Amino acid sequence: MNLRSSWTAETGQTREDTRLTQTGVTTLANPVQVRSGILPGSYDGRYRRAAFWTFGSAPMTATVSEGRAVIQGDISQGAYPVTLPNSETLTFAPGNAQYGRVDLIVLRIHDGLYDDSQRYEARLEILQGTPDPAPQAPPVPERCLPLYEVLVPAGAGAGNGGIPWATSLTDLRTPVVSLGGILPVEGQVHPGAYPGQYQDAGDALQRWDGGAWVAYPSATGGIVPASAGNLPASYTGQYRDSPTGVLQRWNGTAWVPAVPGPYFVDNGDQGETTSSSYVSTLVGRTTNPLRVSFVAPPSKAVAVGFGSRMRSRDDAYAYMALELAQGTTVISGPDDEYGLYTASTTTTSVSAMRRFSNLTPGATYTLTAYFRVVPTNPVVKAVFDNTYIKVDPLP
Repeated sequence: MNLRSSWTAETGQTREDTRLTQTGVTTLANPVQVRSGILPGSYDGRYRRAAFWTFGSAPMTATVSEGRAVIQGDISQGAYPVTLPNSETLTFAPGNAQYGRVDLIVLRIHDGLYDDSQRYEARLEILQGTPDPAPQAPPVPERCLPLYEVLVPAGAGAGNGGIPWATSLTDLRTPVVSLGGILPVEGQVHPGAYPGQYQDAGDALQRWDGGAWVAYPSATGGIVPASAGNLPASYTGQYRDSPTGVLQRWNGTAWVPAVPGPYFVDNGDQGETTSSSYVSTLVGRTTNPLRVSFVAPPSKAVAVGFGSRMRSRDDAYAYMALELAQGTTVISGPDDEYGLYTASTTTTSVSAMRRFSNLTPGATYTLTAYFRVVPTNPVVKAVFDNTYIKVDPLP
């Protein structure tokens, strides 16, 4: 039987047994293996990754700071914990006369059980790349954790300024944490190992739902914080606090206002008509028609308020009514029975409320104000001012 254990057998426990059975050391990658990476933390708590921080200390020399890391071998080899208790310097070979190259600073495990090195040690090394017009980093051997890429320009040497450290270092360090810990994400984002795993993405706490990292508490039914950015939701009906402070709901493809509306339009210009048929254009107004569009809510119903200051003549009626349309299709035309009217030479403020039902949720509708005057013989003008339309979605 190939079942391994630690500290059980009286004799014969191997180094491989010990590595394979350590359970709390780092972030899981699967049921048997863990991720390779560095342990996070800094002396003053200001930084996520202080371990193995690297800086140029001479033209061709870099200093690598102290730190701890874990390097995962093949599935049968276990994980190798390593520690650099004090900073160490590394010296780079001079640059090629013609082309630049990319070197790697790595933590490397030499284990003679699995390679031909005949060595058993952990080392901080430079893997030298190949000079090329478009240089690439060298291949990474097994049991090896890259820390930094270093671009060594053509001709770089100690006598001519060496490596421009401010622009040549590319940080490859990836943190790992103990089993169950919240992972601080830096660099490449890896998939989770199990639903319910958490990571800190820098500006949002995220939870692995089995297929993607989703902002917490969104995955458990809470309202996604605005700091999570414009991430898609994990299910239809999820809510978030948008960057503009408006509560939004995920409709399956996009974030839309959780409570649409209210929708409002008004016109303070005075206009008039002598038409006995309903018209949407008033003479004397610079803007015609008075129109507002709205999105039908899940309740399929809206309450519409509309009004105007109106006058005509004591024996002539001025009417204002609404047309409801969806695109080019008229759902409900202007109707005297549902409109506003007055018959007076004195300006009168008139308003009403009307309910529109059986709308298609999510569809866009348009309300347009129409006006007329009756009778028109002799000719009479109906005057309208301060007209408005307001749409409130009903729950």
